[in-house]
Amino acid sequence: MLHFNMNRILPFLHTLFPTELHERVFLVGGTVRDIVRGTANQDIDLVAVISPEQLLALGYCRIEATSSATIYFKHHHSVGKIEVTAIESMKELREDLLRRDFTINAMALGLDGVLRDPLNGKADVEAGLLRACSTRSFLRDPLRIFRAFRFEAEGWLMTTETRACIQRHDWTPQFTTIPVERFSNEMIKALGKSIPELFFQRMLECEVGAAILPELFRMPHIPAGPLVHHPEGDLFTHSFQVLQRVAAVTADPLTRFCAFFHDLGKLATDPAHYPKHHGHDDSGFDMAASFCNRLCLPASYRKALAWVSRLHGKANTWDGLRDSTRIKIAEQAIRADIVDILPLVASADKPGGVPMARWEAVVAIARMNSQELGIERKKLESIPPENRPSYLLQKRVDKLRRGDPGIHDVKGVLQR
Repeated sequence: MLHFNMNRILPFLHTLFPTELHERVFLVGGTVRDIVRGTANQDIDLVAVISPEQLLALGYCRIEATSSATIYFKHHHSVGKIEVTAIESMKELREDLLRRDFTINAMALGLDGVLRDPLNGKADVEAGLLRACSTRSFLRDPLRIFRAFRFEAEGWLMTTETRACIQRHDWTPQFTTIPVERFSNEMIKALGKSIPELFFQRMLECEVGAAILPELFRMPHIPAGPLVHHPEGDLFTHSFQVLQRVAAVTADPLTRFCAFFHDLGKLATDPAHYPKHHGHDDSGFDMAASFCNRLCLPASYRKALAWVSRLHGKANTWDGLRDSTRIKIAEQAIRADIVDILPLVASADKPGGVPMARWEAVVAIARMNSQELGIERKKLESIPPENRPSYLLQKRVDKLRRGDPGIHDVKGVLQR
């Protein structure tokens, strides 16, 4: 999909519909919001007050409706599939806008250039305000609450009235009817925004979602560790700060997810042992699968969180580790596909954290096969199978200690 700006999108759409239909074809939702903001967008969300016969004549094919709306589509060589929601009247368009989630998404821009804005959403866009379309907006779909938090993670400011609509109601019964993956989709989207930590902070402040993400609501009541190491105090504040530091260097949602939940295992600590959390790395490894499965997250999230939980503690003491231990950590990171994630989380785990020295070189050596390590095939075959791993490890250690990974392009080896 191409990225469009305001100066391009209307002229492009003019080529898809004859002039006499321009006043009955509308861009709606986030597309209009982005146009008003003057930012590029890659979505074309169209609504048309056009008869089925006219749409078919224009080359659109009908999609069997799963709801009351009827959708037509056709393929365009430069942008791919274009979808049009067909409605019967302008009154229906207005009703659709009034039922939307937020005023910034409740605008329609006709191909004739006329903006229909029944809730003054343009002013809210220009002010950066997030305002619910009505007091019933969240009752129509409670997931819109998490969408509001996701918008705040993008930099929008929720109005006092909208926040009050959320806080005055107990949403727990309604959330039981929402598939958990819808929540997780909003969380992952929020993790990719400019202020991802706000998503979790707003959940706590508004006391929303404890049944969906109980781990989050326990964090403020658990010490992050001994105060000498964790002057920030509680586990939520610590996780919040780690996410902030990681978000400053990468926009990757998976890395940010691992940053926020890297200390998941501390939730399993017996309170009698507070403020210490001995063994929390392994506890987090064991908890990651059930945690991510419950949230219906991709397998990549499950594996990455498990191994970041297990390895980040050792990675935090990187400068004091033996070379053999460093190589073992790199080998595990390679298998878990967290080569880029682990050093970022480890560095962010404390203020002023330093990078893991020579991490790229260690990883490059850990990836080498026996030939690249300079081991003759006959020599390796002469070693009993049970002794080969330790022999290979020692060869890797020797290469690391020589200070030369034995390759001309470390990045090339990392990418293999």
